Amino acid sequence: MSSQNWEMSGDYIESCNCDYLCPCIYTNPQGPATHDNCIALMAFRISEGRSGDVALDGMKFAFIIRSGRVMADGNWVFASVIDETANDDQRNALSAIVGGEAGGVPSFIHGGLVGDYRGVQFKPIEFNQDGLRGSVNIPDILSYEIEGVQSRKFEGQPLYIDNVGHPANSRLALARSGHTRVHGFGVDLDMTNQGNNGHFAPFAWSG
Repeated sequence: MSSQNWEMSGDYIESCNCDYLCPCIYTNPQGPATHDNCIALMAFRISEGRSGDVALDGMKFAFIIRSGRVMADGNWVFASVIDETANDDQRNALSAIVGGEAGGVPSFIHGGLVGDYRGVQFKPIEFNQDGLRGSVNIPDILSYEIEGVQSRKFEGQPLYIDNVGHPANSRLALARSGHTRVHGFGVDLDMTNQGNNGHFAPFAWSG
């Protein structure tokens, strides 16, 4: 088995400002978003991870994205937040990963889609997931909460959409948001009780 510079796996939670179900998901993402731009908030909690000899278990990070009407057209505004509990080695490793310098999925995002990278900040990140419910809070930057759209056939299970071209996973649980808020990196959004789009899934990346 070939060695890798870094690898991580864990869970991800997302909310965006599109109406449920986000058109980007089922148009690969060639179709127009619900509004004039798409604002997407993605948070990741690493269960197991490493970068070289640096352990990343338990670390969290988040992405703030603002695209134009069609996400595939690129030129995204993009920013990152890393859990402030990370030590210096972990901060350096995660900064390189989320900034696209260390390969893997983030490098693909930066290389093909990002036009304005607004850097990284270190903040406390609250990441909570309990069954169909999930929430993320980063003080002074963002917060959102989602609830999975429950299957009528399988109690306690969400609906899923499969084989999608999404950076977190090709299979996403479908969810709706109770609130979605971001005020940071020049991106501003406040949505409450609009049932806008959300997702959650496990993720596994390497570079």
